[in-house]
Amino acid sequence: EVQKHSVHTLVFRSLKRTHDMFVADNAKPIPLDEESHKVKMAVKLRTEYGSVLHMPTLKENLREKGGPNTGDPYGHKQFSGNQGQELDYMITGTHPYPSGPGVALTADTKVQRMPSESAAQSLAVALPASQSRLDANRTAAGVGDIYRHAGISERSQPPGMSVAMVEAGGNKNSALMAKKAPTMPKPQWHPPWKLYRVISGHLGWVRCIAVEPGNQWFVTGSADRTIKIWDLASGKLKLSLTGHISTVRGVIVSARSPYLFSCGEDKQVKCWDLEYNKVIRHYHGHLSAVYGLDLHPTIDVLVTCSRDSTARIWDVRTKASVHTLSGHTNAVATVKCQAAEPQIITGSHDTTIRLWDLVAGKTRVTLTNHKKSVRAVVLHPRHYTFASGSPDNIKQWKFPDGNFIQNLSGHNAIINTLAVNSDGVLVSGADNGTMHLWDWRTGYNFQRVHAAVQPGSLDSESGIFACVFDQSESRLLTAEADKTIKVYKEDDTATEETHPVSWKPEIIKRKRF
Repeated sequence: EVQKHSVHTLVFRSLKRTHDMFVADNAKPIPLDEESHKVKMAVKLRTEYGSVLHMPTLKENLREKGGPNTGDPYGHKQFSGNQGQELDYMITGTHPYPSGPGVALTADTKVQRMPSESAAQSLAVALPASQSRLDANRTAAGVGDIYRHAGISERSQPPGMSVAMVEAGGNKNSALMAKKAPTMPKPQWHPPWKLYRVISGHLGWVRCIAVEPGNQWFVTGSADRTIKIWDLASGKLKLSLTGHISTVRGVIVSARSPYLFSCGEDKQVKCWDLEYNKVIRHYHGHLSAVYGLDLHPTIDVLVTCSRDSTARIWDVRTKASVHTLSGHTNAVATVKCQAAEPQIITGSHDTTIRLWDLVAGKTRVTLTNHKKSVRAVVLHPRHYTFASGSPDNIKQWKFPDGNFIQNLSGHNAIINTLAVNSDGVLVSGADNGTMHLWDWRTGYNFQRVHAAVQPGSLDSESGIFACVFDQSESRLLTAEADKTIKVYKEDDTATEETHPVSWKPEIIKRKRF
């Protein structure tokens, strides 16, 4: 009959057996295998110092050591110089082998001796005639030499290091000096922006806004299901358009024809003829709410993006869906068009930005740097760059491949909208009602605005859903959650003396991701 033991006893018995099995080897160091150690050190030498192994590394008092090859236990051929002469030459700041496990420094390598004049002269004699003229005054390998020998251009040196010639004991000695870390350049001064008009009239959140190409009027879309057209100069209401059966999420006015395009949470995309103020075309195809739209600047193409995770390209005239851009795994929140490649840029709640090939209808590049939803994308009007906004950061990118430029950190909120003008003023508007203004080039945040909500609104109704500069770029319009449109302009009275840039040339700490 098998004796039954408690689990406690069995565990301890197992532990004891394991201990007894391995106790003999406990804490014993592994014996060093001389051959493998030599191989390891030779490999290490070649990898780390391969580019300078051909240079003379003769130690002092060679005769006492019994010849040049005794200094290198790993069998590397060394340049022997004039073996009959006793040379005092040694490359300073280096050891004959790299320090590694089990390698002790000898009395010889602990002290780094400076080479004497006679040693430098004798080295010059030992070198070939053509080299001696170049190297007569040099006693140590410069970084440039090492890179040139390795076949790498000097420009590809590590960015934090620069070579400086240091006078030491009358001899020129090449020393590596750490360069100052890069600092933020002084930002361009921009006058602060001030609120000068609040326009009310909508009965729900104002979700989108666009200015017409002639700069006479602007159009807004709202959660009250209406589209309203306002006079830009006076702020007076000119016209209301009804037809959507849910929140209007996007509006844009064509520069090529008298058409206004709108989209909404009712899955509809409509084309309005502004001569008759009627809908003349519908674009059917999206399976869920349509969140944004944009027109191509040079051809009659409309692009829309939707909660169904796709963007669609439409022929304006025929109403045909040219391409369905699929690839995002969550709602596509924003879409932008440009004439240059890549012609379409989308930002999505799946945290990615995609740059698309319009002709093929396929993704060119997917940018995965953001950690949270990308709700806003803006293209710079002059530079071949763009910015994207997400709660984690605003990031700037270079076209055509989406190379990362820099982060604009500090707007810690859900960023719904971005706008930029030719002056290099970038505006970010957030869900909590805050608006930050940045210098595009340096990423310096020169102003923060949090306008009071309209009287009668709750404080929680503070939120900016869209913002846009007018065509003259002297006015900034924001569409807000307190049912108003707010208009800002530059403060004409401000100067660089009254509003100085509170900028310090601090070290740039740019997160890459």
